[in-house]
Amino acid sequence: MNADFHYYATYCAAFLAGYTHKECQDIAYSDQLVDLCSKTFLSSLNAPLSAATTQLQLELMDTRTDIIGLQDITRIWSSFHFLPRDLNADPKFKCSKGYRNKYRLICGPNSELLRDTVRLAGHGDLQSVGMAMHILADTWAHQHFAGTPSLVINNTNSYFYELFPEGDGYREKKLTFRHSVSTPDDLAESIYTSSLYSNDENSIMNLGHGRAGHLPDYSFIRYKYLPAWGQYEELVKDNPSDYWHAFCQMVYALKCLRNNAEKFICGQYDEESVRPHEDTIRQIITKRQLDASSDWKAFGENLSGKEIAPFDIRLYHEEYRFAPPEKKNETFIGRFILAALAQKSMVTNRIFTSGSKLAGYSADYNKKGFKGIRDYKQLVQYQGGDDRK
Repeated sequence: MNADFHYYATYCAAFLAGYTHKECQDIAYSDQLVDLCSKTFLSSLNAPLSAATTQLQLELMDTRTDIIGLQDITRIWSSFHFLPRDLNADPKFKCSKGYRNKYRLICGPNSELLRDTVRLAGHGDLQSVGMAMHILADTWAHQHFAGTPSLVINNTNSYFYELFPEGDGYREKKLTFRHSVSTPDDLAESIYTSSLYSNDENSIMNLGHGRAGHLPDYSFIRYKYLPAWGQYEELVKDNPSDYWHAFCQMVYALKCLRNNAEKFICGQYDEESVRPHEDTIRQIITKRQLDASSDWKAFGENLSGKEIAPFDIRLYHEEYRFAPPEKKNETFIGRFILAALAQKSMVTNRIFTSGSKLAGYSADYNKKGFKGIRDYKQLVQYQGGDDRK
């Protein structure tokens, strides 16, 4: 998903869930920051690099794809953007253990990991809440792809069609992928940018939905293709339906987080609260445009009667940079960093205990003491010792 949904739509969902204008802005800011909190960003603040929640294109180009590099990539992308649907899933055909472990990282909504992500956020601040909403929304947009480089899992082929509503069905139009990152997607001609093809299983070109370009991030689009992991059986992706469910589930989850996060269960959607605004929301979701920010912003401001400040990545820089060491955890970015470390630690542990080392090793702190990356010591100390990494 893009900033239109992660920032402005999240503000709208938070307001419908009962948060104040200021709380909505903090939640929305934290949601969007997940897409920007890279090691480059953290380095500029002299902050723990292990709290990175994304990787910039230039960072990925320089990233090693040996076992250590792949584990770092998987920890980031599976924890925050491609939350695995079922870590115990088995392919419907015989395969190697290595392939099975990658297959189990395929993203999808309403997983046990999503439930635990929301409940974990209930123990944190608004930064944790916003981060959880980013992860929840991405489980809908990014489903069918995995947060680890894999040609077999994430590749697409020439069988890729955009679907346009027509009568009682859909009109198909074969779409075209190109590789010019500086050229905007052409909606009129169904020409979209995607990553370059690489037959290297572990190439960063085969990370996430890169081979499908930005299509998963557009709320208006419907398309069909043949995923390699599905034995090339046709798969239809209906983004307007998925984005509607994502928004309604966010409202439900946010209400749980305001009251009792432990009550959050998967498969629940607060359509009742959203229903009075359904026409407006569906119009925004289905409008063919590269960026729906202005529409979501107008809707949010109409809801609250307040102006929604544009996202500014430098907004909390000075607060964190000039805070004394003992006070950094109390700043906005400090609390975001703690939320990121907790989420990444939890997901890494679940992947490891499923029998996979794709995200690295994980030790139970209570049983073995601290054996993890140094950055996580502050999380252990902050939480009073109940952490895994």
